[in-house]
Amino acid sequence: MLFIYFNSYSQDTDLYKTVVKLDSTFFHAYNTCDLGKQRSFYSDSIEFFHDRSGLETSKEKILAATERNICGQVTRELVPGSIEVSPLPGYGAVELGMHMFHNKQEPNATPHQSRFVIIWKNTNGNWTITKVISLH
Repeated sequence: MLFIYFNSYSQDTDLYKTVVKLDSTFFHAYNTCDLGKQRSFYSDSIEFFHDRSGLETSKEKILAATERNICGQVTRELVPGSIEVSPLPGYGAVELGMHMFHNKQEPNATPHQSRFVIIWKNTNGNWTITKVISLH
């Protein structure tokens, strides 16, 4: 069983600012269907836990599902001020936050907020996503 004790740090820290920028860059690529940019963010050992579809560990399958189900259909909006960041010494950082998804097929639908967790690994200044937990 995995337990995460989360102690968020000030939004003024360099780590917080780095993770917020990474989140913004990654999800801009998500919203614009820049699969190459998304690919560069995902670790080769990605673990993507989705509360509806379960665990996926194939970067290529994640990207194919994004292309098939998201591109041109869905955009993600971060809930302002919702990001919390905690360092993982010797590894990187944990990002927790809230976001909403807008489905272009249902333009009048009211999006609901959902939670997410991203584990970021920092290897000599190269940040990659190693784990995602997506809760709707």
